[in-house]
Amino acid sequence: MIFENYNPLEEKRFQVMDETGNIVNPDLMPNLDEKTIIRMLRTMLQAREIDLKLVMYQRQGRMLTYAPNIGQEAATIGSISVLEKEDWMVPAYRELGAMLWRGMPLDKMFTYWYGNERGSHMAEDLKILPVSVPIASQLLHAVGIAWASKLKGTTEITITYFGDGATSQGDFSEAMNWAAAYQTPVLFICQNNQFAISMPRSKQTRAHTLAQKSVAYGMPGIQVDGNDVFAMYAASMEAAERARTGGGPSLIEAYTYRMGAHTTSDDPKRYRSDEELDSWKGKDPIARLTKYCLNKKLVSEEEIETWRKEYIAEVDQVFKQVEQNSDMKPEEIFENMYSKMTPQLQEELDDYKNYLAWKERGQQ
Repeated sequence: MIFENYNPLEEKRFQVMDETGNIVNPDLMPNLDEKTIIRMLRTMLQAREIDLKLVMYQRQGRMLTYAPNIGQEAATIGSISVLEKEDWMVPAYRELGAMLWRGMPLDKMFTYWYGNERGSHMAEDLKILPVSVPIASQLLHAVGIAWASKLKGTTEITITYFGDGATSQGDFSEAMNWAAAYQTPVLFICQNNQFAISMPRSKQTRAHTLAQKSVAYGMPGIQVDGNDVFAMYAASMEAAERARTGGGPSLIEAYTYRMGAHTTSDDPKRYRSDEELDSWKGKDPIARLTKYCLNKKLVSEEEIETWRKEYIAEVDQVFKQVEQNSDMKPEEIFENMYSKMTPQLQEELDDYKNYLAWKERGQQ
């Protein structure tokens, strides 16, 4: 058992594949077929190309603020790939790879980041909640869904994602306590990318690990090399099987690094060094899995380059369609907040309409 062999109180991270793409823990290498491994690599590559393009679009003024995922692809794809179709995903805002794996269409993703709330409407068969920007609030939603699944007697489980900064929020504590007390089938995946915006992990808590926070709530916890897709899969699969068979929740701390900015409104050079970033570039999750696949002759460099070009072309095509087809009116921001607008929202909408009328008169 993986969780039993790794004490969450110790900074001993579970790892299967090292930075060079070599398997260092063969006994715990998950039994994945070649098709699944190649799909993992392709999804990670696709997520990376989407990230690079969307950051560029934002810099061109064609899109609103965006939260890059660069460097965290293995943490999300390794964990989301253990889910069954009937399971639930409750994201924060840095789970692009996981959404791709679950089958979320590109146009839906781009619509959201373009600033159109229609991008938050998910097809019922996807079982993905909308992106959650408030820190840690989605954890309570995840526990509620998992509790409902348990009450209904289904085998559904729920996986939810959050950053290291979320562990300092009250919602995190409430969600963890409720999940453990009621033994809800939920997987807590903490993407510890070392910074809560600009606050380094070392200044946020005196805990040696974030995984050890599971101990106080009475649930299994483990710190995993978050840039190792195989380790993330193995730990997540064990947690998923435990949840599905009535064993309750688990906390997985994916020890990773945000190689890009927190969002496109952030300048990471103000709070971290180039030397630190360079050291983590050597641990790039995509480079690691690529080396493994090339060594095993699962793919060729030519195939990888072909995939990259396909992804870039697809992003350009789909994003242009989103730009051309976006017909959202600013008033919808007010109208779609609640099923019926509150008096305060109505007042704000009236003020906004008056502003638009004033602006139009000034241009005449």
